[in-house]
Amino acid sequence: MANTSSDASPEPPDARIAALQAELAAVRAEMQHFTYAVSHDLRAPLRHIVSYARLVEEDAGPQLSAEVHGFLSTITDSAQHMGHLLDGLAALSRVGLAPLNLGPVSLQELVDATCQELSEQCPQQRVEWHIASDLPVVQADAKLLRQALDQLVGNALKFSATREPAVIEINAFSAQRKGFVALQVRDNGVGFNPALQAQLFKVFGRLHSSNQFEGIGLGLVLAQKMVERFGAEVSIAGMPDGGCTIQLLLTRE
Repeated sequence: MANTSSDASPEPPDARIAALQAELAAVRAEMQHFTYAVSHDLRAPLRHIVSYARLVEEDAGPQLSAEVHGFLSTITDSAQHMGHLLDGLAALSRVGLAPLNLGPVSLQELVDATCQELSEQCPQQRVEWHIASDLPVVQADAKLLRQALDQLVGNALKFSATREPAVIEINAFSAQRKGFVALQVRDNGVGFNPALQAQLFKVFGRLHSSNQFEGIGLGLVLAQKMVERFGAEVSIAGMPDGGCTIQLLLTRE
């Protein structure tokens, strides 16, 4: 007798994986759009807070005590700081929406250009650059990789700003994973407690106060999201007062 069971045949594993990947991509896109919308819609109220706090200070300034002036200054500074946080969230949301253009990228050209530009931005800082002259060609998105390098090398400069001189070393070597190359950015800066390393890859994660070093704690997160778009990985190691080493694992061309 023929089998009249109405049970559907099991879904092929490849089809199930593809469906899950599509579902994950949709969730990520939704989160990126939500983050952008939130960061965009909160800007108008923040502008109103800053504007009206300044109007109060201008119109009633002579009548206000020093303490009240301090309160208004705190309101303005806090609102402006929140604006910077919203800018960071907007930048993070745009990473996943940018078109991906994979191709061969010369690490030598990209690293040299990045270091030259960052060096020109901080002419008052004495920096010793030690950049390898044989950096390889990798498979990546040139624009995203350049933006990630801006964040990573910029962090190295920022957290070694108290050193005289700051020493930045950049080199590459074959990784243990076949077909990959490791690009290292090492500095002689303040470093960090390795027990708190995971905090560095959280949104707005900071291990140093804003009084010590400016920024909102998004540099590493942005760099990580950028390189993940083309299959690369970023890791970090450091010790208190012992500098920091950031490693990018990239596909060799």
